[in-house]
Amino acid sequence: MSIYLDYNATSPILPEVLEGMIDVYRNHYGNSSSRTHTYGQDAKRLVEEARKRVAYALSIDPAEVTFTSGSTESNNLAIQGLVPYGVESGKNHMVTTVIEHSSVLEPMHFLEQLGFKVDYVPVDFSGRVDLERLLSYVNDKTLLVSIMHGNNETGVIQPVKEIGEALAEKGVYFHIDASQTFGKLILELRSVKYDLLSCTAHKIYGPQGVGALIARQKRYRRLPIKPLLLGGGQEKGLRPGTVPVALVAGFGIAVEACIQHHDLWKGKFLSLRRQVMEQLDLVNHLVNGDQEFCLDNCINISFPGVDSEALMMAVRNDLALSNGSACTSYEYRPSHVLKAMGCPSESSIRISWGPFTEAIDLTPALAFVREFSAYIS
Repeated sequence: MSIYLDYNATSPILPEVLEGMIDVYRNHYGNSSSRTHTYGQDAKRLVEEARKRVAYALSIDPAEVTFTSGSTESNNLAIQGLVPYGVESGKNHMVTTVIEHSSVLEPMHFLEQLGFKVDYVPVDFSGRVDLERLLSYVNDKTLLVSIMHGNNETGVIQPVKEIGEALAEKGVYFHIDASQTFGKLILELRSVKYDLLSCTAHKIYGPQGVGALIARQKRYRRLPIKPLLLGGGQEKGLRPGTVPVALVAGFGIAVEACIQHHDLWKGKFLSLRRQVMEQLDLVNHLVNGDQEFCLDNCINISFPGVDSEALMMAVRNDLALSNGSACTSYEYRPSHVLKAMGCPSESSIRISWGPFTEAIDLTPALAFVREFSAYIS
C-alpha cells in the first residue's frame, strides 16, 4: 500500500469521527427539523452541539455558523449570495486573486457575465499577495474581497489579518476561504477580522460532504446574503434542505479533535517537513512559494526537467502524490496557481501529510528524478 501524501485534497477520517457518525446513523436518525417528537429534538441537539464546536474553534457566536455541503458551496453562497444586495446598493465590484480555488474564480467569472466588475490581483514567485497592491484595487463600488487563507496547491499563507483590518476601515465585506487552515491555524483565525469564512470537514479528518459558511453579525444583524436554493427554512433559511445530522456531528467531533491535538500535531507536521526537506537536498529541486509563510503540512516542489505526470504515475504504488487541485483533476491542465507565480507546473508536485502519516520515504520519487534527469541530460 502506498504512503498517502495528498491530505490537501482530502484527509482520512479519524476513528472517533467515524464511530460517532455510525452511532448517529444507528441511534439518532431523526430529522433535526422535526420539532414535535423526541427523535427530532435529539437530532437537533447533536446539530447544535456541532455548531457550538465549530463556533468555539473560531471564537464566534454559534448563530453565525451555517452548515453547508462543503467549502465549494460556502464559497458560492458567500459570493453569489451578496449579488442582490450589490445590485440594490450599487456596489458591483469584487476583488479576488489569480490564485484562488475554482469555487471562487468560477463564481467571479459568472458575476462578470451579470455585469459585475471583478479585479484579479496578481502575485509574484512568492505566491503571497502584496497588501498595498490588493488595496489599490478597492474603491467605493467594492462589495467584497475574497481571499484564500492558505493556498491549496502551495500552502502559502496570505496576510488575511492585515487585509481584514484594512477592509474593516473601508466598510468592504471580506470573505476568507479557510478550507486549508480551519482547524490548523486556530489562534491565527481567531484574531482575524472578516465577514464571511468558508471551511470544510474533509480537510480536518472529518467526513466528506459537510462544511460551513461563517457569516458574522454586525450589531446583531445578519449580513445581507440571500440563499442560492429555495424550498425550506433550515439553517435560518440560508441553506434549505434536510440537515445531514451524522455528517454535521462528525464535523463537530473532528473540530474538537483538532483543538485537543493542535500542539501535538503541529510538532509532528514540522518533524515530517524536516524529513522531506532533508531528502529533497539529495536531488536538484526548487521549492515553490515563500516558505516563511507556509502551512506546516505541505510543500510544493519542482524538479527541473522532470515530467511531474510521469513521476507520479511511476511511483503511484509507493507514494500517493498530486500536482494540483483535485477539483480540476478530471483533465490535466497546467496549474493556474503556479503559472501565476512563474513556476514550472509541468515539473511540480505537491506533497501534503497529516496526523496519520508516520514517516515519509521519498526514495522511489528521488530514484525516478535521478533516472529521468540522467536520461534527458
